[in-house]
Amino acid sequence: MSPAADPSPPAGRTAPSGAGTVAPPAPAAPATGGFARARLAAALASREVRIGAAIVVLMLLVAVLAPWLAPNDPANQDLLATLQPPAWAPGGDFRYPLGTDSLGRCVLSRTLFGARIALLVAFAAAIGAALVGSTLALLAGYAGGRIDGLVSRTVDAWMAFPPVVLSLLLMVGLGTGVFNVILAIVLVDWTRFCRVVRSEVLVVRRRDYVPAARLLGFTHAQTLLREVLPGVLPLIITLISLEMGIAVIVEATLSFVGLSVPASTVAWGVMIADARSYMHEAVWGMIAPVGAILFTVIGFNLLGDGLRQSLDARLRHARI
Repeated sequence: MSPAADPSPPAGRTAPSGAGTVAPPAPAAPATGGFARARLAAALASREVRIGAAIVVLMLLVAVLAPWLAPNDPANQDLLATLQPPAWAPGGDFRYPLGTDSLGRCVLSRTLFGARIALLVAFAAAIGAALVGSTLALLAGYAGGRIDGLVSRTVDAWMAFPPVVLSLLLMVGLGTGVFNVILAIVLVDWTRFCRVVRSEVLVVRRRDYVPAARLLGFTHAQTLLREVLPGVLPLIITLISLEMGIAVIVEATLSFVGLSVPASTVAWGVMIADARSYMHEAVWGMIAPVGAILFTVIGFNLLGDGLRQSLDARLRHARI
């Protein structure tokens, strides 16, 4: 009996090409989208995120349902019921639950309708600034080199102007109107997104799955959209929620000085400007819009801070 043939080649020789060889498996692209969704799901477990989201949803419902929630037309004037106190105070009228202003207009109705302008500006301006700033940040952080240098120098030069002064100058040049307010906030605050998101893109770009995607044949655009963007998306969402609170304050400030919406439009800043002349004798006209601004900004800030803390905790856990 001859001994069984050994399938392995003798020492010093190699097996012929294609005989019993197995090609190494190609690297698989990581599920970055699932990782981003996991981070967002963990953020929603935060108490601050839940409280902030509840406040934001409540204000959205108030803005949408204002025509049905308001007890009166916010523009109607009752000159026989000027500066009436709230309904529970002596001399109050239940037709005007929070009293009236100097023209006899319902303070509660005007406060409810004022949420429409505030939230419209908050969402539109924050999303617009995020689109401009994050797009430039993705290009600069991923490409590097001259593109990164050009974007970084532009951001530095743009941030040399004080934001409030730059907003006022833009509104003087653009004129009043909700669209111009949104455009002014976008032109001022896109730098917030660009600087922060660019730093995160520089970190994500060095992770193993980004060059792995390039080895698999992904184009630069596909790598940016499928690998880099999901990694920075939770940070962008956090910045958007914080920017919304800033936009509410900016819009109220511009409305207060008469550079936002026309005086006939119901806005919280317009209400504060009207109430300042009689706030010593009818302080309720000032309390209602100021309280609405504080409540809305607190909601956005709680949402943004909760998302930021959850993101930081996930990143620390990932490093460990």
